[in-house]
Amino acid sequence: MTENQDFNGETPLGIDPDWWRQAVVYQVYPRSYADADASGIGDLKGITSRVPYLKELGVDAIWLSPFYPSQLADGGYDVDDYRDVDPKIGTLDDFDKMSAALKEAGIKLIVDIVPNHTSNQHEWFKAALAAGPGSPERDRYIFREGKGENGEEPPSDWVSIFGGPAWERVEDGQWYLHLFAPEQPDLNWNNHDVHEDFKKTFRFWSDRGVDGFRIDVAHGCAKGDMWGDLPSEAELLAMPKDGNHPIWDRDDVHDIYKEWREVFNEYNPPRTAVAEAWVETDRRPPYASPEELGQAFNFDLLSARFDAGEFKKIVSDNLELSSKSGSSSTWVLSNHDVVRHATRYGLAIDPEKTNEQVAREWLLAGGSEDQLDRELGEKRARAATLFELALPGSAYLYQGEELGLHEVADIPDAERQDPTFFRSPGVNIGRDGCRVPLPWTREGASFGFGEAKAHLPQPAWFGDYSVQAQEDDAASTLNLYRVALKARRELQTTEGLEWLESGSEDALAFRRPNGWVNFTNFGNEPVQLPAELAVGELKVASADVSGDIVPGATTVWLKLS
Repeated sequence: MTENQDFNGETPLGIDPDWWRQAVVYQVYPRSYADADASGIGDLKGITSRVPYLKELGVDAIWLSPFYPSQLADGGYDVDDYRDVDPKIGTLDDFDKMSAALKEAGIKLIVDIVPNHTSNQHEWFKAALAAGPGSPERDRYIFREGKGENGEEPPSDWVSIFGGPAWERVEDGQWYLHLFAPEQPDLNWNNHDVHEDFKKTFRFWSDRGVDGFRIDVAHGCAKGDMWGDLPSEAELLAMPKDGNHPIWDRDDVHDIYKEWREVFNEYNPPRTAVAEAWVETDRRPPYASPEELGQAFNFDLLSARFDAGEFKKIVSDNLELSSKSGSSSTWVLSNHDVVRHATRYGLAIDPEKTNEQVAREWLLAGGSEDQLDRELGEKRARAATLFELALPGSAYLYQGEELGLHEVADIPDAERQDPTFFRSPGVNIGRDGCRVPLPWTREGASFGFGEAKAHLPQPAWFGDYSVQAQEDDAASTLNLYRVALKARRELQTTEGLEWLESGSEDALAFRRPNGWVNFTNFGNEPVQLPAELAVGELKVASADVSGDIVPGATTVWLKLS
């Protein structure tokens, strides 16, 4: 009998099998959340100690980024062992205690699974190197001979996501594919062992009480013929991603997820999953279908400028997509891979670029404070977050956004950790700036993160953004999140959305089926609420509102009788 299943096969009382459809999921990046053992690195005991904070915040679930044994070539996404905990951040017993504490607090647990590649320290890759060409062990990965008279040239001129060649040569002369760092060899999903081992991994964590899985690089697992003639990098980039691309978003990737769904459905309630699939918008629904993973990330708001027209089109398009998949949409403004949205919204808008592109270029050029309007960025971020939380579907929050944290721009090169920085010098500054450990107190060696210096440097201004600094300030970003998440439980009683006339091209208004209304002013100048909305009861506002006038960069929630 699997966990949470009763003797008649029905879902136990009090457990909603569709809890994920409208959930607020809070991403925890373990190494930067809380350090309980004074090592400078966050750990599972640290997360457990913060469960009361998470409960008070009001989240429904946490998504735990990789916590597995790893050499940290890519922040933990280079996994040595999928069924263990990195000794630097805890033990399986620590995991079980954390899981139990979350369950007692009514918080679900989602863990990250990385199926496109393992670490080069994984036992399988070590066995592949030892066994040699043509062996069953080597077939679990994508090895092939090189080009040139003695195979001294890589099989193709492909460039990895992190920069540099996508092929690495081993001592016996063969080359292996790594679409990310060399320490992350790609798995061969045409191999039976790979399928069976991941099913074993899903059952291992599900049996320990995990409620769902976030699937890293879900659009990349299935590969085409990697052993025949390969296209050039230029040809690869020019190929349409229509289901037949050699690497990305192949139609046959969905066979993998249908297989996984059978495993998820062995549990009661079924385990859920969400795909990180950077694919063309119209190709997202299959990943999110109930026959496959159940949900897929929608990153469109994350890339959008703070603009009413862009936000409306993105919401309308994605609600249509979710109706096609039978899932609910997901909404994301920040995560561990992008510049924090308080900073993105504080930079000048470029109509030719996404705000993430603008922010990356700003960081690469030195992150000048003269070009960043921190106050405006924070105001827009609060408004955008309230807009996001009013939408039907799941909202994914990233640790620290509830504090209004900005990107840390001035990390010395010698203290950076992200492989994208080291493999793309002068081209990509990396993602360390959004992964700096959180500030819990105004002062201290690491602002309450732990008793030792944090593994990434924290700026002096962190203390003013700390939990302690915001705790008793009713107007703080932290308390806005708490109030909004509490109110959202009443707002999210049913799915659906109706657009309303806002009275301004810079404003958006929509009504939820239960009478709640969201009104967001994306402009810089105040706008007046339409008369039919002004009679509503003001429930939550991202900034001070007087009467029926909504300031620029402000969202309000109203309840109509």
